[in-house]
Amino acid sequence: QVQLVESGGGLVQAGGSLRLSCAASGITVGFTTMGWYRQAPGKQREMVATIRSDGSTIYADSEKGRFTISRDSAKNTVYLQMNSLKPDDTAVYYCNAVKSLPPQTYWGQGTQVTVSS
Repeated sequence: QVQLVESGGGLVQAGGSLRLSCAASGITVGFTTMGWYRQAPGKQREMVATIRSDGSTIYADSEKGRFTISRDSAKNTVYLQMNSLKPDDTAVYYCNAVKSLPPQTYWGQGTQVTVSS
């Protein structure tokens, strides 16, 4: 059974930093495409950052240079380091895992990030 458990969210002032963690079980993060998504109130869920099994990363344009996705295979955990946070970054952040064989997508329960101005 696959489980993704996010942590690290909270309240931070604009310009501050947070590091989100996604502890995975039932999958190996080093062999799986892992991502962070977010959903703000009244908006659709959107991709923030993705890291593929080969280590390559993809970022949404608005996060380039501010956010960094990484993984620790020994801990089977994926991280999202968020710097220079803005009020527009306020959302629930979700961890995502995509397996290819068989095709399957998994989601964590989400962690709230609130950035005050």
